[in-house]
Amino acid sequence: MKLLVDKGEKIRLDVYLAAETEYTRSYIKQLVESGRVLLNGERPSKSGVMLKSGDVIDLDPPEPFVAAVPRADIPVDIIYEDDDVAVINKQRGLTVHPAPGNYDNTLVNALLARLSSLSAINGALRPGIVHRLDKNTTGVMVVAKNDKAHLSLSSQIADRTVTKIYLGLVVGHLKEDSGRVDAPIGRDPRDRKRMAVVPDGRTAVTEYAVEERLAGHDLVRFHILTGRTHQIRVHAAYLGHPIAGDPEYGRGPELGVDGQLLHAYSLTFRHPTTGEEMTFTAPLPADFKAALDKLRAADRT
Repeated sequence: MKLLVDKGEKIRLDVYLAAETEYTRSYIKQLVESGRVLLNGERPSKSGVMLKSGDVIDLDPPEPFVAAVPRADIPVDIIYEDDDVAVINKQRGLTVHPAPGNYDNTLVNALLARLSSLSAINGALRPGIVHRLDKNTTGVMVVAKNDKAHLSLSSQIADRTVTKIYLGLVVGHLKEDSGRVDAPIGRDPRDRKRMAVVPDGRTAVTEYAVEERLAGHDLVRFHILTGRTHQIRVHAAYLGHPIAGDPEYGRGPELGVDGQLLHAYSLTFRHPTTGEEMTFTAPLPADFKAALDKLRAADRT
């Protein structure tokens, strides 16, 4: 796995990797000591070395044995495709890449069956994957079809020149019509499978604007300036208005939807070869639209 340190970040290597993975800092120390972590092509002197903007980390943890990631006939909505990239409208309930317990029912399995090539930089379990959406988050993703495209997209994400806009339904009503959350995110010290706003976390910035006020909920447009794990879900909960349906940071399923009502609405990036700025959008899924219709109907009664 190759990681590029974001512009402006100053953070310890082990803290950075703990935030990017589910590994503990003690396990990361073992990986560093065993030579499975490279920093700018060289073995770091210790796991606590300070990183700087533009540093490149190569992480090569032992992977569970998988004979081959199988192709799978899973429906996938490809919005756009050329020789370098494919843009996907990911459906709810689909995990992005294989992991223990699920090696054959992911977006990667579907892409292997549909696309002629995928970048190899992130290894056999994550071909083509330059960024992710949570299993029950829907919407736009870009996939790299070759290593050149992968490096370009990864660099744009690290430099924060990729624009990601989400639509989310939050519980309750935000006090302000718009605002900005600048609160660092890291692993929750009480539960490492969750993320939380923590003092020693990584910089995380989310801008928001209320699109529509509904019965007991607000439809909100989110613009993330960083790309932390569960960023919008954590920041929404931090504001006291979790994403509706969120089983981890909110009150669980509601409005007939199994999963958080969060949708990656648009994605803007520069094409890796032409340099052309490209913007792609995906309409709200049917279950999200139905939930909004229920709330609008409640407002009229």
